Amino acid sequence: MKYGRKRVLVTGGAGFLGSHLCERLLADGADVLCVDNFFTGTKENIAHLIGNPYFELIRHDVTFPLYVEVDEIYNLACPASPIHYQRDPVQTTKTSVHGAINMLGLAKRVNAKIFQASTSEVYGDPEVHPQTEDYRGSVNPIGPRACYDEGKRCAETLFFDYWRQHALRIKVARIFNTYGPRMHPDDGRVVSNFIVQALEGRPITIYGDGSQTRSFCFVDDLIEGFVRLMNSPDDVTGPVNLGNPYEMTIRQLAELVISMTGSKSELITKPLPADDPLQRQPDISKAKALLGWTPGVALETGLTRTIEYFRARVN
Repeated sequence: MKYGRKRVLVTGGAGFLGSHLCERLLADGADVLCVDNFFTGTKENIAHLIGNPYFELIRHDVTFPLYVEVDEIYNLACPASPIHYQRDPVQTTKTSVHGAINMLGLAKRVNAKIFQASTSEVYGDPEVHPQTEDYRGSVNPIGPRACYDEGKRCAETLFFDYWRQHALRIKVARIFNTYGPRMHPDDGRVVSNFIVQALEGRPITIYGDGSQTRSFCFVDDLIEGFVRLMNSPDDVTGPVNLGNPYEMTIRQLAELVISMTGSKSELITKPLPADDPLQRQPDISKAKALLGWTPGVALETGLTRTIEYFRARVN
């Protein structure tokens, strides 16, 4: 029998999702070890946690082994936006693959339960809609996004091989578009892009004709899904889609952001990037059935909080 607080390692803990997860775990009574190399994460995201005696920060790159004693590992370390992951594509693949190997090795050594933050990008530009977990994807393995897409696919392979070969307790979540406070203002993601452009009165950039669709999940809902998946029975390994199934076009999102910010920004179009998915919508039947999870924050509510966050930083 273990005494005291549960010790939880969060890699990528100073990032957008990681910082919210660290906050939630501390609120739930865990002892949190945050690991980040600050490639895209920032100390600003976790500065308010530094004084907490149950929070510890280590600057470390997960492509190198880490030797710590923990009960659970959330592996979130990896740049997640095209601008960041394409800046050093070789390092992106190494972060996904070597990072998974190192964290799985640590989990095996200390008998920890381990969670992998995978992505809807494993589905590529999907030929089925909405995307279910049994869909194997349509990914270009040699395209400019492959460093991320294939890196995450390989990480999933490693997780399930460690589960089969070493009976490791694994949890794999496939994350769909998520937004909220602490998004990086220059990460090139559509929600942060649109909000920053609108607040600064600059033209809002739409790629293609804006008819491509996305489904946006507020960060608090996603983190709830993470925690429920980690706390689920050992036979619930995933992969489990986590995202908001409410689908809308990129043009609709741009018009909503302009309306909510009161901006005078105009829409301009640019060519669609290579291998950019035209549709993205999660089927969350599995998350509902296995975790009792469904997102509860309406898009307008989440956007209001996100706009407030960026307004304090842009102006």
